[in-house]
Amino acid sequence: MAAGLLNTGERPTAAKQFLSIQGVPVLVHCLRAFASVAQIMEVLVAVRPAEVERVRELIAQYDFNARVRVVEGGANRQSSVRNALAALVVADDDIVLVHDAVRPLVDPATIERTIDAIERHGAAIVGLPAVDTIKQVERTAEGALITSTVPRERIVQAQTPQGARFGLLHRAFAEAEADEFAGTDEASLLERAGIEVWVVAGSARNFKITQPGDLELAEFYLAHGSAR
Repeated sequence: MAAGLLNTGERPTAAKQFLSIQGVPVLVHCLRAFASVAQIMEVLVAVRPAEVERVRELIAQYDFNARVRVVEGGANRQSSVRNALAALVVADDDIVLVHDAVRPLVDPATIERTIDAIERHGAAIVGLPAVDTIKQVERTAEGALITSTVPRERIVQAQTPQGARFGLLHRAFAEAEADEFAGTDEASLLERAGIEVWVVAGSARNFKITQPGDLELAEFYLAHGSAR
């Protein structure tokens, strides 16, 4: 069994999941991708309290009722995912994926590859190889000073979904909460708990909607058949 957890945002002003691409909300594009994967038995959407009813209406409007439910999120990504994990009724060996609800062009094949990697290794994320040269810097009052160049072959840009077997993910979150540690993503918590996290090949199409131009790019991909 696999479950998908969709996080709809971290900041009170973030509502990009409700913007439309080809007349369909960004969040709905994400839900369609996960709902089309046979291994996904349930999808939980973690939302801010003020958005609960709005998301429930979307779920009903697009007929996701059978496999999708809404849970109340927290003040940030980590607390939202923690709340969603607490709402799951699954076994320790079951697979849980976490996805940013503002990455609407994730494709079912990527989700399936991530599930396969977790089945083999216990934990995995989607990542994109770095293209640009990466510099490590030291911040100073006058700006940034380069301290080294990081080989690109050792760098990937983290995307989502990210996930693990439920028991591993639950342990990583519990340890982080006990130590009051705040991570940047699920992989950072898994790494901190000593759990190996494998990387599944991502895609440039699987980007976050963060700027107005991103909607136009998503429209382009969809119009030209480069995504669903």
